[in-house]
Amino acid sequence: MSSPVSLGSPVPPGTGWPDDPATPATPVAENPAAVRRLAATAGTLTELVARQSVCRACPRLVEWREQVAHEKRRAFRDERYWGRPIPGWGAQRPRVLIVGLAPAAHGGNRTGRVFTGDRSGDVLYASLWRAGLAAQPTSVAAGDGQRLLGTRMVAAVRCAPPLNKPSVDERDNCAPWLAAELGFVAGGLRSVVCLGHFAWQAIWPQLAAAGFAVPRPRPPFGHGAEALVPRAGGADRAGGADGTGQEPVLVIGCYHPSQQNTFTGRVTDVMLDEVFGRARQHAGL
Repeated sequence: MSSPVSLGSPVPPGTGWPDDPATPATPVAENPAAVRRLAATAGTLTELVARQSVCRACPRLVEWREQVAHEKRRAFRDERYWGRPIPGWGAQRPRVLIVGLAPAAHGGNRTGRVFTGDRSGDVLYASLWRAGLAAQPTSVAAGDGQRLLGTRMVAAVRCAPPLNKPSVDERDNCAPWLAAELGFVAGGLRSVVCLGHFAWQAIWPQLAAAGFAVPRPRPPFGHGAEALVPRAGGADRAGGADGTGQEPVLVIGCYHPSQQNTFTGRVTDVMLDEVFGRARQHAGL
C-alpha cells in the first residue's frame, strides 16, 4: 500500500497532475493583499487560474485542506489528494457560469476539480449532461474526459472549509479571484446559476465590479428566482469586444444539490433540470 507521503498529498504544482494549471514558478498569494494584486495583474484567464490554484492567503483553510489531504478518508486512503485551491474550470468563453459555495473536503479537495468526486457532483453533472451543458453524465476525477459545453464552473471560496462553512473574512479574501475570473468571461456571458444562498450573495458585488447594473435592493434568493441584470457594455478583460450586443445577464437561484437537500427532496432532478434548461435557453446554447 502506498503511503500519503509517497502519493504526494497535497500535490505540488507542476508535477504531472492532470489539468494542473500551475508550475513551480507560479506566484503564490500568501495574504489577502497579494490575492488582490495577483488577481488584478494576471494577463490571461489561464494565468489567473494557475494563481488561484496555489493561493495560501487564508491560514485556517490552508491548514484544513492540507490536513484532509494527508489524513484522507478511509475509502480514498490509496488515492493522492489534490489538497490545493480549486480553480475555475470549463469553457474559456462561456455563455453559462455556475457559481458554487466551496469544494468538498473529500470531493474537489481530493480530485482537483470543482464538484467532482462527491454525491453533490454526481447529481449536478448528471443534470448538466441532460441539459446539454456537459459532455458526460459523471465527473469522477481530473483527466477523466469530462468537458463543460459553453459553460464554466467556479466556487465563491476556492478551498475546502471545515464543516463546509467558510468565514465572512475567507469569502472576502477569495473574492478578488472570482471578480477577476468574471472579468475575463463577462463578454459572452448570458446566464449565471448560483447554487445556494452563499453563492447568490457572493456574486452580486462581483457582477457590479464587472460593470453590471446590479439591482438595489438585491433580489432575495430562492430556487428558480431570477434577475435580469443589464450590463454597462464595452470590452471584457480578455480584450475582445462584447459579443453579446449588450444583452443582459440572467441570474438564476438554485438550491444547492447537497446530499442533505437531495436526500430530503428539497431539490430534485426535475428542479435542477428546469434551472439548467432555463439557463441554456437564455444563453442561446
